[in-house]
Amino acid sequence: MNQIRAAILTLSDKGSRGERIDESGPTLAAWLAERGVRTVHAHIIPDEYDQIVSTLTEWAGRDIADLILTTGGTGVSPRDVTPEATMQVCQRMIPGIGELMRLKSLEITPMAALSRAVAGICHQSLIINLPGSPKGALENLAAVWPVIGHGIEKIRGDQGDCADLYRHPKHLK
Repeated sequence: MNQIRAAILTLSDKGSRGERIDESGPTLAAWLAERGVRTVHAHIIPDEYDQIVSTLTEWAGRDIADLILTTGGTGVSPRDVTPEATMQVCQRMIPGIGELMRLKSLEITPMAALSRAVAGICHQSLIINLPGSPKGALENLAAVWPVIGHGIEKIRGDQGDCADLYRHPKHLK
């Protein structure tokens, strides 16, 4: 697998207006860089359904990143529409990623039960919703990180046998 290219979309009304400094996006980019992932694009937009759909569609359609991470908008507040926007643009959903993030997060906080984060495939990009807090975003990404590389390889057309992964767990580092 070539180096993974990542894009980070931060959803924040206040952040998009310059009223709050985004810490999640840079925190995720630094964490990814430590793992050899190149962040090729990062942007902040408001919690607006149409803007989220438009941005995710454009990024995936232009194939700018193998992995598109969203941060913010996964809770139960009226403005939290990231999961709905993500489901709108994805051709196929991957429920196990959201389930695993909630499972691991429940070991840390009962509030994880309120997460509505989803993951799916749009064109050849894997899109994953993460919480808006830097701590929550990192914890959730770390929870699913062992499957990300393999998932991207499969999305990109790798025909290798998945059973070999368990005999030679290169992705489980």
